[in-house]
Amino acid sequence: MSIGDIAERFGLATHVLRHWEAMGLLRPVRIGGERRRYGPDDLYRVAVILRAKEAGFSLEEIHEMTATSDAAERRAVLLRRRAELARHIAEAQASLELIDCALDCDHEDFTSCPHFQSMVAERISLSPPPHVRV
Repeated sequence: MSIGDIAERFGLATHVLRHWEAMGLLRPVRIGGERRRYGPDDLYRVAVILRAKEAGFSLEEIHEMTATSDAAERRAVLLRRRAELARHIAEAQASLELIDCALDCDHEDFTSCPHFQSMVAERISLSPPPHVRV
């Protein structure tokens, strides 16, 4: 497949594939000196790169994992990303709980609700305002 074929198949611009090649993420075969030809392994590699990006990996982390034959090095990258992802999930869950609290509040102004204020204070590790009883 040509660079245009691959780009179209994945909905990418050709310059993205060239950048990935320059970073060492892709290694298409060259024919006639300059023309890139992508095979089934390259299709799989592009899919892996896209999936890793969806999981939040940077291109540098993807390169670090795919360029090494050291399993411990790959595992270290995965563990770092896992910890970061777990932190993001916890933050998103806390945000969702705060939004649900505001949505379920009967006060005209939910920001004056003692329960809401308590949740906000807990999030920023402060004591609730003195007038708030929890």
